[in-house]
Amino acid sequence: MKKKKITSLKVAATYIGTVVGAGFATGQEILQFFTKFGIMGLAGILVSTIMFILFGYIIMDLGKKLGAHSHLEIIKYSDNGMTGKIIDSIITFFLFGSFTSMIAGTGALFIQQFGLTSLMGNILMAVITAVTVLTGINGVINSISFVVPFLLAAVIGTSLFSITGSPPDFTSSLVPSGGSIIISNWLLSSILYVSYNIIISVAILGPLGAEAKDRRAVKIGAILGGLGLGLGSVMIFLALSGNISEIINLEVPMIYVAGKISYPAQLAYAVVLIAEIYTTAVGSLYGFVSRITNIQRFSLNSVLIVTLTTIAALLASQFGFSNLVKYYYPLVGYGGIVFLICLLRTGQDNI
Repeated sequence: MKKKKITSLKVAATYIGTVVGAGFATGQEILQFFTKFGIMGLAGILVSTIMFILFGYIIMDLGKKLGAHSHLEIIKYSDNGMTGKIIDSIITFFLFGSFTSMIAGTGALFIQQFGLTSLMGNILMAVITAVTVLTGINGVINSISFVVPFLLAAVIGTSLFSITGSPPDFTSSLVPSGGSIIISNWLLSSILYVSYNIIISVAILGPLGAEAKDRRAVKIGAILGGLGLGLGSVMIFLALSGNISEIINLEVPMIYVAGKISYPAQLAYAVVLIAEIYTTAVGSLYGFVSRITNIQRFSLNSVLIVTLTTIAALLASQFGFSNLVKYYYPLVGYGGIVFLICLLRTGQDNI
């Protein structure tokens, strides 16, 4: 029986779900990359939205053209020389780091919201992610796209309630000492934000494009996905800007914002947040393992690699969530800029 191809809405939902993870939905990414710049952070979000649409389309269109199974086909096509090999190494390395960050983010949430040990959250996320990845690409796409509507509803609803009670104060939202010294201005920050998120996403976006119904589904999916990411970013930005003095040192600032509405709202947001952290964890682990082995076909080899990778990420996650977002993400973003340039050069004939 012929396999059903993926529609534009599912493409968009999977794109959003792959990018949106612990850093985004907790508010930690928006805090570090945009809120610290005050009103200019909104300009940065606009730039990042346009870039998400552009690069999401280029990658998925190449995935469709090449029948991609991992990020390797995209890399080789964009640059088959030494630069391509370096980019491949950066992406593979960061996929592991992203998976580690998602595990760490769950641990931070378990401490702040539930008063439990971080290790409980770490282990829970590690195990359910590993089990999902072993189901293959269709299981990954279905799990990611299913969660996205709930996440966007939670982010927009929570932010709207927060904005009405605590309007954004752009005069006090500049945080000169609260962010990473690696990010020096709003424009560079927006480029780095897209850069490292694209590095995470390419491992899923390539195969996603290959599974899409047609090029029109890819194009509409990229537009809707980019706009969805932009809308979510703006809402979180506005919510955080109205509570900057209270949330600047929190690991999971959006949980605090939801808690100001009511405890049930806070609990509901925490549940959705765990689900969204899970989607990026799944995408990152799948991308990392698919680069090393043929995860398309269940085997003892794939089970072993998934298990060993999960254990290694669990150990690395003890470094701390906010530290990973503040230092590790921007550094990989600098490396990813080279990849964005290669994509522009490769995709200019398809735009």
